[in-house]
Amino acid sequence: MPEDPPRPTLQHVDESWATALCVVAHPDDMEFGAAAAVARWTGQGKRIVYTMVTSGEAGIDSMHPDEARRVREAEQVESARIVGVDEVEFLGLPDGILEYGVELRRAIAAVVRRHRPDVVITNNFRDTWGGRSLNQADHIATGKATLDAVRDAGNRWVFPDQLTDGIEPWGGVREVWAASSPQAGHGVDITDTFEAGVASLVAHRAYIDGLGWADFDPDNFLQSVSRPTGARLGVRHGVSFEVFPMGWGD
Repeated sequence: MPEDPPRPTLQHVDESWATALCVVAHPDDMEFGAAAAVARWTGQGKRIVYTMVTSGEAGIDSMHPDEARRVREAEQVESARIVGVDEVEFLGLPDGILEYGVELRRAIAAVVRRHRPDVVITNNFRDTWGGRSLNQADHIATGKATLDAVRDAGNRWVFPDQLTDGIEPWGGVREVWAASSPQAGHGVDITDTFEAGVASLVAHRAYIDGLGWADFDPDNFLQSVSRPTGARLGVRHGVSFEVFPMGWGD
C-alpha cells in the first residue's frame, strides 16, 4: 500500500501586531484550541480582547439557561484571566440558534469599530473539523459573519448608525485568523504556554461536567491537537490558523 503523502508544512503567522480581537460564538470556544496562543501574545505585551457572541446559556442540559448564563460568563472571565486577558464582553445573542446574516454582521462590526484591532481571530467555520466531526451551526455562522463584519466595519455607509460618540469606521484589520480550520496553512508555537492553555480550559469545569464527559482530560485532549500541529511547525506544541488577508487584491 502506498504511503500517505506528507502533510504540508505550516507557516508561522505574522506576529508584528499590537491588538487582536477574538470573536467566537460561546464561552469555551477559545479554550478548546487557541487560548495557549493568546497566552503567548499577552506575554509579549499585546492587547487581546475577547467577544463572546452568546453566553453559552443553552449548553448545559441540567441547568436552566438563566443560571447557565451566569455560570458560563463567570467561567469565561476566569479562563481569560488565566491567559492574560482582562477585556471580555458578551453580546447576549441567543445561544444555539445564531443565524448568519445582517444582524449578526451588525453586532460584530460594532465591536470591531469600537476596539480597532490589527488582527481578528475567530474559530473554524468550515463544515467539519477536518473529517473528524461536523462543526456546530453557531461556530459556522459566527465565523462567516466575522469575516464579513471586518469588511463592513471599514465602510462608512454600512451600519452608519453606529458612527456616534466618536466611533469611526475601522479598516485597519490586516488579517482574520480562523483557529483550527481544516484548511489552515499557518500556525503558532505554543510550546511555552501550553500549560496556561490547559488551565484555561479546566476553568470551564461546570460546562465540561454538564456535558457528562466523566473521563475527559483537558491536557490529553489539547495535546492530541497541539502535538500534530506542532510537528507541522517543527515545534512541540502548535495551534493552526486559516489566514484571510483583508487588503485589496490579497
